[in-house]
Amino acid sequence: MRELPEFLQTGDELERAKMAGEAKRPNFLIVVADDLGFSDTSPYGGEIRTPVLEKLSQDGIRMTNFHTAPACSPTRSMLLSGTDHHIAGLGQMAEHMRQSEDPSVFENRPGYEGYLNFRVAALSEILKDAGYLNIMSGKWHLGMKPEHSPYARGFQKVFSFLAGSGNHYNYEPQFDDPRWKLPWRGQLWMENDRYVDRKTEIPGDFYSTTYTTDRMMEFLKGRTEEEKKQPFFAYLAYLAPHWPLQAPRELSDTYAGMYSDGPDKLSERRVKRLIELGLVPADVIPAKPEGHIGKEWKDLSDLERAESARKMEVYAAMVEMIDQGIGQVVDYLESTGELDNTFICFISDNGAEGLMMEALSTMGSDTTMADIINAYYDNSLKNIGEKDSFVWYGPRWASAATAPSRGWKVWPTEGGIRCPCIVRYPGFKSPARAITHKFTTVMDILPTMLELAGVEQPRGTFHGREVVPVRGKSWVAHLASGDYEGTEVHDEDHHVHGWELVNLRAIRRGNWKAVWMHEPRGRGEWELYDLSRDPGELNDLAAVEKEIMKEMIGHWEQYYAETGMFDIPFEMATAKG
Repeated sequence: MRELPEFLQTGDELERAKMAGEAKRPNFLIVVADDLGFSDTSPYGGEIRTPVLEKLSQDGIRMTNFHTAPACSPTRSMLLSGTDHHIAGLGQMAEHMRQSEDPSVFENRPGYEGYLNFRVAALSEILKDAGYLNIMSGKWHLGMKPEHSPYARGFQKVFSFLAGSGNHYNYEPQFDDPRWKLPWRGQLWMENDRYVDRKTEIPGDFYSTTYTTDRMMEFLKGRTEEEKKQPFFAYLAYLAPHWPLQAPRELSDTYAGMYSDGPDKLSERRVKRLIELGLVPADVIPAKPEGHIGKEWKDLSDLERAESARKMEVYAAMVEMIDQGIGQVVDYLESTGELDNTFICFISDNGAEGLMMEALSTMGSDTTMADIINAYYDNSLKNIGEKDSFVWYGPRWASAATAPSRGWKVWPTEGGIRCPCIVRYPGFKSPARAITHKFTTVMDILPTMLELAGVEQPRGTFHGREVVPVRGKSWVAHLASGDYEGTEVHDEDHHVHGWELVNLRAIRRGNWKAVWMHEPRGRGEWELYDLSRDPGELNDLAAVEKEIMKEMIGHWEQYYAETGMFDIPFEMATAKG
């Protein structure tokens, strides 16, 4: 096990290291929000009250070019493996594979297991071997069986929600109705290595964000004296603000009227603020909402506008509650003297959710979301946000959240994959309110943490099994340099990175990006964009820059081969369109 890199052993840290006889390894707090938009929080130009994230950004570094997978479980697999999701087991989301007309097409295909597979060494497993105490509270979404659970993959103190989404108040009457073909009816929550009975063991006043924070605090405060001597890795994975949009009324009511002029005006305000903050270019041309986007705000009825604005008010309250939860953990770490030796990284797992889901099938059955909602939920204006409501806010608000980028969750355009990322670690000695515009990915977090911990990346074999190499690159040299223009993580001109989900594809080399999307998002042919001049992906240059387009297709074919992906059945891909 290596000590901290010498350039991080400066000032007070170096003195503490000398006193201890060795460099003290840092703690890690990784916070993941679910379906949070790029500009939802105040550090990224949003109007939602997020003072804790604002303070973390003032003391740390904001990334403007941080990229995830297009959807949640693929991103989480990349975070914990340091490699591409097609390699790590989530080549497609497990829910999508179950909804295929022929799920057998995924059988015996490495990378399409539907859980974090064993070809990768999980970050939690690596750090456990290195003496870290691994703690997790929140959403897992990387396997529903005990052998695929967080506890089985190296987390020692765990309260986890295994699935991709759920009612934030634990109100799930459809589970008790035999009419619906719903898998995993009672096996959604785990504490360490056992399933939790959601009816008898989840408290009556449960709200997902509050309880996720409470359990993390319980684990941290409940450490034994021996455990306190260990460095820790805390993984705080909120279920919010993923649909259904639900929040305590006393908080959501404080946003009353804030969104009454509609999503387009919100987009204008946020882009203006992003420019003022230096997070996007001053001459940026924002993308317009596209796809199935519904009516214009002016064409809605008064009731429709009120309902839509109310959904956004509830969403804002959900985001604020995440900030409050992070604040509790940060305040505790400050009180114990651990904060300034803790690497904190806050991210969203993908772009904002813009899908209209009424016709979406549920968990591979013939039942649609509308069937479930009509049977059990009250989505009237006065009830939006309550435990027995089930709403989402749709593509127009999602477009405002991802502006100036194009698209939203699942899209391989920047709106689906460019996400907020805030890093705070005093060891980097970064300037106040620092910003880096360099390209980074969620795969980079694992090698960054391992370098800070002084732990070698597994190579060849791990726990007696063959494991794949890490594809991400460490941020340490870049973030510790304080020079965010003159240094970089990946070769900005030559590094190639790809994306794919439900046959929606993108490949990037430097500032050139090629995108292929089936209808309704695209035309079923390759598009080409120069992101340095066109971050909104508005001006397709495929017919003009033919040699570059040819080169990018070659990069795509190599990425396709390296990751072992395959073309999923067309009916499945278009069903998610």
